[in-house]
Amino acid sequence: MAGLAALPSGETAEGKGPASLSVQGLQAGYRGLEVLHGVDLEVPARSFTALVGPNGAGKTTLLRTIAGLLPTTAGTSLLDGGDRLTGRSPESVVRRGVSLVPEGRHVFPRMTVRENLLLGAYLPHARACLKETLAQVTGMFPVLAEKSHLAARALSGGEAQMLAIGRALMSRPRLLMVDEPSLGLAPQVVAAVFQRLQELPRQGVTVFTVEQNVRAILRLADRGYVLAQGRIVDQGPGAELLDHPEVRKAFLGV
Repeated sequence: MAGLAALPSGETAEGKGPASLSVQGLQAGYRGLEVLHGVDLEVPARSFTALVGPNGAGKTTLLRTIAGLLPTTAGTSLLDGGDRLTGRSPESVVRRGVSLVPEGRHVFPRMTVRENLLLGAYLPHARACLKETLAQVTGMFPVLAEKSHLAARALSGGEAQMLAIGRALMSRPRLLMVDEPSLGLAPQVVAAVFQRLQELPRQGVTVFTVEQNVRAILRLADRGYVLAQGRIVDQGPGAELLDHPEVRKAFLGV
């Protein structure tokens, strides 16, 4: 399978390789209502890190805050231990090599699959190698090549999720954040999407994903965090975290 393995590290955002992410004491919310109450976590470079937790825990809020879509009221988020993301605009965050695949996919339904993908390559460093990246992304998700001429609204839910991930990869990110990649997808499609995400760190892209399919994602993740009521309440290697009694009771009904 063609993938991003062929990407020279010097061609990622600002000429750097895969990024690490450090979140320190992060507080954020909506219209004066605090949702995150001092979140601390680490996403090592070239890792596949997962964040799990119940509905309303603040998982999406955390990703949106890191991406610059929500203001931070306290704390900070850093790339590579020193490049401050906090207070930057969403465009500035993307220019530093961070791409977010939002919950619900949000592709442009009237535009073709190809047009959606090309929109992801709007930054200068991405445009410079657009053809190469497009070939690699469609190699990862062959259905996007097969249906490149179709309007995105003609895609199935799984295909639309692949398109959303592919569009984010077109920016050649150092860190890819994915919000609920399995939402509304059939189990066999979930497995295919998770497999592609798991492969990305070996191909030069750090992955940080929020997911409610706790059993499936923690089996694959290098590291996992549990967020509840806006706070990190547990963490550890993914497979080990899956065996924690509290996690099994809260999320697996065991």
